[in-house]
Amino acid sequence: MAKSAAKQLSTRNTARLNQTHLITAALHTIFLLSRFTFRRSLSLTRYTLFCLPATLIEAYLHILATPSYDPEGKIRSAGSDLNEKGLTEFMWDVLYWTWINMVLVVLVGNWGWWAYLVVPGYAAYAIVPTVGGIKGMLSGMGGGGVEGGAAGQSKRQQKMEKRGGQRVAYR
Repeated sequence: MAKSAAKQLSTRNTARLNQTHLITAALHTIFLLSRFTFRRSLSLTRYTLFCLPATLIEAYLHILATPSYDPEGKIRSAGSDLNEKGLTEFMWDVLYWTWINMVLVVLVGNWGWWAYLVVPGYAAYAIVPTVGGIKGMLSGMGGGGVEGGAAGQSKRQQKMEKRGGQRVAYR
């Protein structure tokens, strides 16, 4: 039973890797053909710089998901699942975004590489509220956010003590 799951995973991984390699080869061929025939202004330096991470990621995914066999031809390991969440999912996103940028560059020229700025822009957009939330959370701990009052007292307690009214009895 476990071997059938491993066979299914290896079949799925092999099919997805073959599809990925074909798409990548087609996009690189289209880019290079357009560079050397129609648009001589397309930068090969930028092409190499921006496509190198995606190429390395694709090679890593290939190594990660390729099944290994024992000498008898039976599956020893099916390889990692290419549909995993987390880092694997992020690597697929980088690969897809590189493909999109290559198509943009072929269509609009070197200006298409500027689309790579969407990723750090979105990261900054996502991090700013998170940092604000962490800052607010930390200011409530240990009196970090209390200005001029006794540490560990809420604003309500400080107001009450300022008015001279009800005092908080500490034991």
